[in-house]
Amino acid sequence: MTRKLQAILFALLLAATGSALAQAAAATTAAAGTTKIGVIDIQTAILATNEGQRDFGALQTKFQPKQTELQTMSKEVDDMKKQLETQQDKLNEEARATMVKNLEVKQKSFQRTLEDAQNEFEGQKNEIMRNLGNKVYATLDKYAKENGFSLVLDVSNQNTPVLWASQTTNITKPIVDAYNASSGVPAPAVPAGKPTAPGAKPAATTPKPAAPAPKSPSGQ
Repeated sequence: MTRKLQAILFALLLAATGSALAQAAAATTAAAGTTKIGVIDIQTAILATNEGQRDFGALQTKFQPKQTELQTMSKEVDDMKKQLETQQDKLNEEARATMVKNLEVKQKSFQRTLEDAQNEFEGQKNEIMRNLGNKVYATLDKYAKENGFSLVLDVSNQNTPVLWASQTTNITKPIVDAYNASSGVPAPAVPAGKPTAPGAKPAATTPKPAAPAPKSPSGQ
């Protein structure tokens, strides 16, 4: 093989290699340019599904008698405190000591009952979240693949690294809608005066696992 022929072949090889590298770079750039990212508040999605509203509503109804019991106990403790405050100057030492002891017993009983109820409620609530969460995730997996998402970030955790996201990237509601359609569970009727989780003063201090409307991270 002459040197001239070798030079021609070498030039052709370089041209072919350069073309392949250029094509690979173009493909990489195109892939990067079409990366589709979404965000979801998975906790809100779980709670907002028809099944989530139904199951959490049933859980709250189940604990309503315990809620009423705790409200009664809380009022009894408050009444005993007020009675002690208004009468302690009129009582002898023995009577005051007895009243203080009775108050302490009532407070301890109330606290134990409250903690037991809250632990039981949280345990059953978390079990619902786990079971339903697995099914909602399956819907998310299917939806993300069918709609070409490369990445979906959960923004339900306050420690999420997502600082801002456009509303157009939020797929919480579409996931809820897709899950409701596949589950076949109808939207439950919302009763008036929906009960809350067990607590001393549920209306003011005890959060309840209600089913809020899907929300988005900060952004328009």
